[in-house]
Formats: sequence, structure tokens, C-alpha cells
Amino acid sequence: MKDRKIYCLNPIAGVGLERLREGYEITDDINEAAGILVRSADMKEMEFPACLRAVARAGAGVNNIPLDRCAEAGIVVFNTPGANANGVKELVVAGLMLASRDIAGGIEWVRNNVDDPSVTSDAEKAKKAFAGTEIKGKRLGVIGLGAIGVMVANTAWQLGMDVYGYDPYISVGAAWNLRTEIKHCENIDDVFEKCDYITIHVPAMESTKGMINAEAISKMKEGVFVLNYARDTLVDDDAMAAALESGKVAKYVMDFPNAKTVNMKNCIVTPHLGASTEESENNCAVMATEELQDYLDNGNIRHSVNYPDLDAGVCRTESRIACLHENIPGMLSNITSTMGKENVNIANLYNKSRDKFAYTLIDLDERITDEALDALKNIKGMRRVRIVK
Repeated sequence: MKDRKIYCLNPIAGVGLERLREGYEITDDINEAAGILVRSADMKEMEFPACLRAVARAGAGVNNIPLDRCAEAGIVVFNTPGANANGVKELVVAGLMLASRDIAGGIEWVRNNVDDPSVTSDAEKAKKAFAGTEIKGKRLGVIGLGAIGVMVANTAWQLGMDVYGYDPYISVGAAWNLRTEIKHCENIDDVFEKCDYITIHVPAMESTKGMINAEAISKMKEGVFVLNYARDTLVDDDAMAAALESGKVAKYVMDFPNAKTVNMKNCIVTPHLGASTEESENNCAVMATEELQDYLDNGNIRHSVNYPDLDAGVCRTESRIACLHENIPGMLSNITSTMGKENVNIANLYNKSRDKFAYTLIDLDERITDEALDALKNIKGMRRVRIVK
């Protein structure tokens, strides 16, 4: 086993770091790190050392990491989808209650009357101002049926809600986990038009930025409740503020405070608590650590956000070479012909592509020569070549 050093940009749960196997150690010097473990630290302007092979984000969102720049440098970026799903799901359920019942307003009233000797009797008179409705029997629209969205949909159904789900890209695994009672919407407008509550669970991408805008809100029911525990950029703040003022949206419950949301009427904001549970942080740390090690030790990629996933298992031959490269015509033939010219026999070859980039693992029956390794590195479009074993 090679000696490998890992740098932590944020505090990482000890239960994850304990999973580091023999040969690994935590370093205080990023310039000698083969891998980085990170949570929320901003890496966008960071200079990466030449020795860096991978970054593992202990969480789902990766908007703090320059994915394209990492891909160009042959640095694989991982995240941990689903590891914090239950923690977020539970907060979404709490958000449903906060939206339907004016719990926050009631608590604030009690705090404002702590010195009132008649607080008991006054509370009986005041409570009607905080009356709400029950969620049982109401329609909930879940936009995005990934790990969190599926959990939210299933739990809401168990709470007696009539649940509608929308996700044109739902995975086979998510579809299997979704209860058959969840109604599938082929058009997002069906969610907007039919549902009393709408909760968003999609990744933050250019295509989803501001997806809840004035046009989308105009299609919603009068007095709709909107929940956002995914990313603040999914909702147009100005459009939401106007909808809250007019009453079109009764309550907006979200987990991302900013200068606009904290001043919105009828907006309930929590300080990014979605994955802030001990269990979620532990799960993310363990998953990130295991992904990082499997890549460094075996070349396997699981849950990457900038390169394709590829699992070739443990190498059983003499050697394994990992090639990170552009997804361009002729690349595989260039790799195999280069190996042939260098008189290197390929035992097994695995290849996967994703958008602009691709990944090739090569198992060899003998150790590769320095000349053959250099020849691979010099292929046009090659981003990084490394000896895994």
C-alpha cells in the first residue's frame, strides 16, 4: 500500500477519519496532499498542488468547488449523495408543520410575555391568532425525486398527505424506493396548479437557477406554501417577496438566510440546518473517506460530479493504470495503440465517459515502463495518468 496524505479543509467527523487505512495520514500541508476532504470551505480561488488527485465533499452540494477546473487538471471530485438525506427529510417535515401551523409566531408571543403574571389566561385568548391547518389530506408537490425527495414524498404520504412527484430524470433506484401511492407528474405545471404545498429538492445548476420565478408562482394556487431546503438560488427572491406580500404565497419556509429572505413577510428562515445533525455529518464523513480511498487505492470512481463513475473492483493483475482524459473520438484507439507500440499487453480495459471527460482504467500483467507511461501522458487530450498499483 502506498503512503498517502490527506488534507482536511474543514473539521471532518472523527468517525470518518477513523476509516483511513494503514498508509494514510492527515497532513497540515496541502502541498503534499493526494486527497482533500472538505465540507463548506470555498475552493473556487484555490491553487491546487500537482500532487492532488481527488477532492471529496462530505455533503451533497458542490457549489464551493471549481468542478471544471478540477476536471481539466485531472482531479476527481466526489460528493456524498444520500448520506444526509434523513436529516434533511426530518427538517422538511418540521418545515411543513411550521408552514401549516403558526408555531414560530406562537413561540414568539410567549417569549414576549414572559413577565406577564396572567400569561396562562392571556395565552388562551391569544392562541387563536396562531391557529393553522393540518397537513393531513392536503396536496404536497415534491419537485426532484432524488434521495431526499423520495424520503420526503414517502414520509408525507405516511402523514396522510396526497403526494405528487415530479422528476423527469428520476433514477431506477429512486423509482424503486418511491411508494406506488405517489402520483407521478409528467409536467411541472401540474405540481404548481394542483398542490397546496410545494417542496423543492433539485441540485443547483444553471438550468435550475431561479426555477421558482414570477411565472412559476403565477401558476400556483392562491395561498400556497413553498418549502426550499435544497439551494437558495432555485428561488427568485424578488418574485417570492412580491408573492408573499400579495398573499399568493402564504408562507415561504427555507434554510438559506440572506439579506432579502430574512426581511421577507411570512418567510420562515432557518440557518442552513438541513444536514446539521451528528448522524448526517458522520454518514457524510464516512462516505467521503471511503470514496477517496477507493479511488486512490483502486482507481474506482463512485459518486463523482466531474468524471464518470467506474468501478473495476480490486486489481488482480500485476498493475493498474488510470487515465483521465477528454471525451473525444479516437482516444481509446490512441491509448491501446500507444500501449502496443510500447510492447505492453493489456489484460483488462474499462472505459466510461461523461459529457466532456472520460475515464479509462487499464489492468496490466506486467509493470509499465517509464517510456510507456510518458507516451500515455503525451497523448493529445490526456489530462492525467497515474499508476494505481
